[in-house]
Amino acid sequence: MNEPLIHRHWLAHALPKAAPAVATSTVLILGRIWNANGAEHSIGNAALMTVLAAGAATAGAFASAGRNGDGVLAGTAFAASGGLALAGVAGYADDLSLPLLLWALATAIAYGLAARYWRTDRRETVAYARRTIERREDHAHTERLEALRARTQVEVARETSAYATALAEAMTARAALPGFDPHVLTRAGLPELPAIETAKEN
Repeated sequence: MNEPLIHRHWLAHALPKAAPAVATSTVLILGRIWNANGAEHSIGNAALMTVLAAGAATAGAFASAGRNGDGVLAGTAFAASGGLALAGVAGYADDLSLPLLLWALATAIAYGLAARYWRTDRRETVAYARRTIERREDHAHTERLEALRARTQVEVARETSAYATALAEAMTARAALPGFDPHVLTRAGLPELPAIETAKEN
């Protein structure tokens, strides 16, 4: 019933929040490295990145189409398309202003999309924690009821045993009185208690 409490390190909380910025920054840095190594004003390289970005966007559109569309696959394809477009512009442009503008735009979009998944994950986590607490309270209530029932049964058994012992002692003391005749009680219409008790004891 008692589940272990897991304490996560602060890095485990910070890394998912930094992932969109890290991803877009990595693409920007690689694009600028590619720019310094001959991609600046290269029509062939720009055309290649345009074709790849368009292909990834098309794949994302097909993946999200219809009722049975895969949202994860579509999101991955669109993210790849945006990353390829950013890398192409960062590699082709001669100055840094346009790549930085696209980097800021891509980072904002990435955080906007990620915030939706973070809200859903937080909602599911809160709902799971609430269900866990309710289940734990239900189990605790059941355990308290069982403990009360067991305690009541023990007390009833103890009182019954004490009553039976006191009755046996009273009957024994009455039988030891001088002039006690159980047959007189039987003739008077009273039950023959000593005989019944003796039969029960045997």
